[in-house]
Amino acid sequence: MIRTFRESDLSAVMKIWLDTNIKTHNFISKEYWTSNYEMVKEILPKAEIYVYEDDPTNLIDGFIGLMDSYIEGLFVKETAQSKGIGKQLLDHVKSIKSNMSLSVYQENIRAVHFYQREQFQIQSENIDDNTNEKELIMTWSK
Repeated sequence: MIRTFRESDLSAVMKIWLDTNIKTHNFISKEYWTSNYEMVKEILPKAEIYVYEDDPTNLIDGFIGLMDSYIEGLFVKETAQSKGIGKQLLDHVKSIKSNMSLSVYQENIRAVHFYQREQFQIQSENIDDNTNEKELIMTWSK
């Protein structure tokens, strides 16, 4: 089930955020993610967030966060990946937004392919000032 984020979801969402970033972005130091944890924890509730909650267990398996029409992040915990949860979250926000954009690290090939499969187009490239990694700017519109 997809639902709107609640304050009580914060610790589960942050665990998914940290664990997934460390595992998926192994080309960036673990310290980068751990040092940004508290800042993200503070600003995350200000975003428009939808969580995927597993019906039988009531545990959060993933979430998507947006600021207006910019996807700040889409995260699915490792044990729940490749089960269509990311697509369901993305389809949910596609149903309420007419266009969206995002940045994805070029080295995160799995994510790049996922977004391309979901009709996002690469618009440009840049270097993330915080990590010095190449990012792809991707957009989607109805």
